[in-house]
Amino acid sequence: MLSGMPGWLEAGGWGLLAGSALLLGAAVGFLADIPRRIIASIMAFGAGVLLSAVAFELVGEAYEQAGMAWAASGAIAGALIYTGCNVLLARRGARNRKRSEDRKDDGSGLALALGALLDGIPESIVIGTSLLAGGGASVATVAAVFVSNVPEGLSSAAGLRAAGRSRAYVFGLWSGIALISGLSAIAGYTILADAPATLLGWITALAGGAILTMVADTMIPEAFEDAHLLIGLITVTGFLLSFALSHV
Repeated sequence: MLSGMPGWLEAGGWGLLAGSALLLGAAVGFLADIPRRIIASIMAFGAGVLLSAVAFELVGEAYEQAGMAWAASGAIAGALIYTGCNVLLARRGARNRKRSEDRKDDGSGLALALGALLDGIPESIVIGTSLLAGGGASVATVAAVFVSNVPEGLSSAAGLRAAGRSRAYVFGLWSGIALISGLSAIAGYTILADAPATLLGWITALAGGAILTMVADTMIPEAFEDAHLLIGLITVTGFLLSFALSHV
């Protein structure tokens, strides 16, 4: 932990940092026109970062904390929850919310907010619980969440701009979600402080399963669609960077 800083405050800071990428992406998507190949490259890089984080920082850690049965059941639960919520969100217009195409409707601001929360809350809780062992936050996990949040904010802001939403609406929406990310990290640190290792492992695996499902469902398909000649190289670069960060 950072010297002299309360653990809950540090957890909130790391969660807020990761969530602030939503606001950064929203600013870029609302204020600039980014070529789709560049966005697709960001998707591929982010997918590689997340794949590494899921394998080595989330599911791997869950296995060490709780064993195979808890890790596997948590990952499956995360995949099922994400898929079920994604089906509901698709019916509200927020399907493929991490994708970057400009939409002509806003897909419902509530659906977009729920979509971001669906990803952000478990990710931030894991960031908070990573501090419970007495060490620092997982740099690889924070970096992975940050990188994956950029295209989500970018995509949604571009669609909301095309639908005629105001700047105040867009930045207010994503600022609020970034703040909730910080609060979720604090909740993970405080509420789960005395939780048994099996529960912590299960929650960590749940986040891993949800994130892995999201990568397969949205990020890799779009990256392949728009940058298929380079997707392998870019994805491996992201994977190796995340792997290196996890061993710093």
